Amino acid sequence: MKIPQFISVLLHPIVIPTVGVMLYFLVTPINFESNQKLVVLSLVFIITYLIPLLILVLFKKLKLIDSYKTETIHDRKLPIAIMLVVFYLLGNTLHHIQRFNDIALLFYATSLGLVIVYILFHFKIKASIHLLSFGIFTGFFMTLSVIHNQSFLLIIMINLFLSGIVAAARLHLNAHSPKEIYVGFFTGVVAPIITFCVL
Repeated sequence: MKIPQFISVLLHPIVIPTVGVMLYFLVTPINFESNQKLVVLSLVFIITYLIPLLILVLFKKLKLIDSYKTETIHDRKLPIAIMLVVFYLLGNTLHHIQRFNDIALLFYATSLGLVIVYILFHFKIKASIHLLSFGIFTGFFMTLSVIHNQSFLLIIMINLFLSGIVAAARLHLNAHSPKEIYVGFFTGVVAPIITFCVL
């Protein structure tokens, strides 16, 4: 496997939500019980990692998509439409559990980001989902800085560095144009900020 392809798989969008929630538990000042963390992490992993994989396998079997890589707008439409609903429902579930509003914000924002990506399909713009996820990660910790009056600058800087590596890998693989990379990332950054202002 070539290095750009390895990076794209290692830092795949379906990995980022679980990593983001794990990091949230590690760095935020809120104390959670171990069983609470385990339940939420398990829920996030199943819904944001296992379910997308199962959807892709099912859709490929049913010939609703041409490739697991979902390289075309046609292949992306239905999976993204389903996942934006799933992410919204996950955010709604967490929002009604005491002390999990921050994590609910992450998944509401992800749902909003996917709505924007879906709308862009109608303008023939295939925004990068890889960079969308890193943008959401960045915007989420920027928003947490305001909520908790605490600096998460190191996390944000590391995320920006990784975003650059992923962007370079996606461009090298000809998976996206520079425009699609930028649109994906900045859509991701603004989604948590908009969500925070609305909520």
